[in-house]
Amino acid sequence: MGNCVICGTPVDGEICASHEQDVLFEFEGNRPEQLTRGRYYSGSVDGFADFGVFIDIGDSVTGLLHKSELDQRLDSLDWEKGDTVYVEVLGVRDNGNVDLGWSIRQAEREFRGKLVQDAEGTHQPDEETESEQSTADGANAEQQPEPPTTTDGSGTAVGDATLPEHDEPPERVTIESLGERVGERVQIEGEIVGASQTSGPTVFELRDETAVVDCAAFKEAGVRAYPEVDTDDVVRLVGEVELRNNELQVETEQLDALTDDEEAAVHDRLAEALEDEARPEDVDLLADDSLVEAIHDDIRDAASAIRRAVIESRPVIVRHNATAEGYVAGAALERAVLPLVREEHARSDAQYHFFDRRPLEDGFYDMEDATKDATTMLDNRERHDEKLPLFVLVDAGSTVESSDGLSLLDIYGAPHVIVDTHYPDEDVAETADVVVNPFLGDSDEGATVGVLGANVAAHVNADVREDVAHLPAVSYWEDAPAEYVELAEEAGYDEAHVTALREAVALEAYYQSYEDKRELITDLLFEHAKRDLAEHISEQFRTKLEDELDTAEPNLSVRGANGVTFTVLDTDAYTHRFDFPPTNVLLDALHRRDITGRPGGPNVTLGLADDELHIRSDGSVNVRDIADTARERAPEAGIVPVGTRDGKLEFLRGERDAALDAVIESVSERVN
Repeated sequence: MGNCVICGTPVDGEICASHEQDVLFEFEGNRPEQLTRGRYYSGSVDGFADFGVFIDIGDSVTGLLHKSELDQRLDSLDWEKGDTVYVEVLGVRDNGNVDLGWSIRQAEREFRGKLVQDAEGTHQPDEETESEQSTADGANAEQQPEPPTTTDGSGTAVGDATLPEHDEPPERVTIESLGERVGERVQIEGEIVGASQTSGPTVFELRDETAVVDCAAFKEAGVRAYPEVDTDDVVRLVGEVELRNNELQVETEQLDALTDDEEAAVHDRLAEALEDEARPEDVDLLADDSLVEAIHDDIRDAASAIRRAVIESRPVIVRHNATAEGYVAGAALERAVLPLVREEHARSDAQYHFFDRRPLEDGFYDMEDATKDATTMLDNRERHDEKLPLFVLVDAGSTVESSDGLSLLDIYGAPHVIVDTHYPDEDVAETADVVVNPFLGDSDEGATVGVLGANVAAHVNADVREDVAHLPAVSYWEDAPAEYVELAEEAGYDEAHVTALREAVALEAYYQSYEDKRELITDLLFEHAKRDLAEHISEQFRTKLEDELDTAEPNLSVRGANGVTFTVLDTDAYTHRFDFPPTNVLLDALHRRDITGRPGGPNVTLGLADDELHIRSDGSVNVRDIADTARERAPEAGIVPVGTRDGKLEFLRGERDAALDAVIESVSERVN
C-alpha cells in the first residue's frame, strides 16, 4: 500500500484511479499487452503513412495513431521522425496491434507527474533516471530547471546549492517585452491564471497587462513549489528569461503574493489594461441593416466579453444550434477567436485548450447539455486549475427550454453570452452577461443568426472581417437581402457557390450533430481552393432532399379552416425517419416550395408525428399562444409548446386526432 503521487490518497500502487490520466507514463516493458488502456505515454515518431503515424512506445512496442484520432489534418502535423510526442493508449488488439489516441498535452510539463511502467508494474523514476531525463530534455519545452537556480517563497535557496547573490532587484518589465530579453534576469508583476504540477517543476501561467507567459518553479521533482500561491493571486516574480523549443519561459527564482496597496495597484493596472484591450475598436457593421444597427451596442458588448475571456485565459465554449445557420455563426466566431488565442498564449496547442465549438442537436441549451458542460468545466478546474469558461450560446438561449441549463451555469458563476434570433420568452436570458437578439431591439422582425454571428466575429477580430463577409448570405435559405448578396460577390462567392455552401453545411450539420470536427467546416466555408468540396456535398444534399420530397408530396393532405390553407404531412408514416433530411429541414423545404394546387391565402405547413406537431407558417405563429387555446379545445390531449414562433407542440399519442384538430382551429384564428 502506498500513496497517490498527486493527491496522497492511500492506494495500491503509485497513482489513484481518478488521477491516472493526469500522469505521464514512461514505458520500459517489452510486450504490447503490458500497456494499460487509458494511460498517456511518451513515445517517439517512427514513421508516417497515408492513414496515420507510427509511434514507438519504449524500445520494443510500436503503435498506430490513426488520422481519425487527430484533432488536425495529418499533413498539418509538424512532427518529424524521432520527435518525442505524447499519446493515449486506446487499446491493444488480440494480434498485438496497439491503437493510440491524440493527446492535447504535448509537453511533459503539462502532466501533473511522471511514472515508469515496466513488465513488473509501475514505480517512480529513480534519481538517476530523473537526472538523465533532465539532461536529455535540454532541447525540449519540458526541460526541467536545475535546482540550484530556484528558491522557496521567501527567497531561501532550495536544494544543495545556494543562489547567486544579486545586489539589486531586476527592473520590472512587461511580458510582451520578454522576447527581447532572453538570458536576462527580470521582474514581472501580474496575476496567476493557471498552475500545473509536472514530474519536475511547477508551471505557473502569469498574466500582466500585455500578455501571458509560463514560469517554471522547482522545489524538488514532482513537488508543488510555492504552495501558498494559487490561481487568481497577484504576484511579483523574479526569474531568468529562457527560450525552450522556441517558446518563452521564465525560470523562477522568487515568487511572492502581493497584498494590500501593492496588490490593489497591480489589480487596477490589469483591470484598466484589460478593459482597454477587450473593448473592440469602433468598426462598422458588415452592411447597412437597420435590424442589426438597432442592436449594434449589444454586438460590441458581446465581442468585448469574448475578447476579455481570451485575455483572461478563460476558455471560450461556443454552443450553437446544429443547423446550417447555427454552424455558419459558430464558424464565424471560431474564425475570429482562434488567432487571438494563438497571439495571447505562447503554447503551440493553446487553441485546443482555450476554444471549443460544440453543436446543440435540438437547438436548446437544456439540462442535458448544461450538465455535460458543468461536469467537464468542474473537472478541468479540479485537474488543471482551469478557469470556468465563457459560454457563447448561438441560435439558442432565449426560450424557456434553455432556462434550466442557463440557471445551472449561473449557479456556478460561469459567464455566458447569448446570440440568438428566436423570439424570446420573458426573463429567460436575464442571467446572461450579454444578449444579442433583434427582438430585444424594439423590432418585430428577426435577422438570421449567421448575420449576427458574422458581425460579432468582425468586432471580436477586425482582421477576419473579409473572411466572414460572405457568411450572412450563406445563412439565408431564400430572399437574402441585396446588401449581403453583394458582400458575398465582392468576396468572390457567386450565388451558385453561396447556395452550394449553405446546402453542404446543412448536410454536414446533420452528420456532425454529436461530435463536431472543425477542419471540415473550415474547409467548406473559408477555403476558396476547395470549391469542389462544397459542390460535391451540396449535390448529395439536393439528391437526398429531392428524394424525400418526392416521397412526401404524394402523401400530403390539404385542408382549410377560416380561410387558411393547411398542408399536413404525417412524418411517421411518409418519411425515412433516421436519414437525412431531418424533419425541420424537410418541412422548411416543403413550405418554401410552390406546391401545385395549393390555394392562395395564408399557408401553414404541419409535420405530424405520433406525439408532436411541427409548424411552419407564412406569418409569425407563436406556439405558446396556440397551445393556450388548443388546450381549451382538447383538454385531454396534454398539449405542450416547445419554442416560440414556428416551433412545435407536443401532445399525448392517444389524443393525436383531437390535438391536430384543436391546433388547426387555433392557428387559423391567429394567422387571420
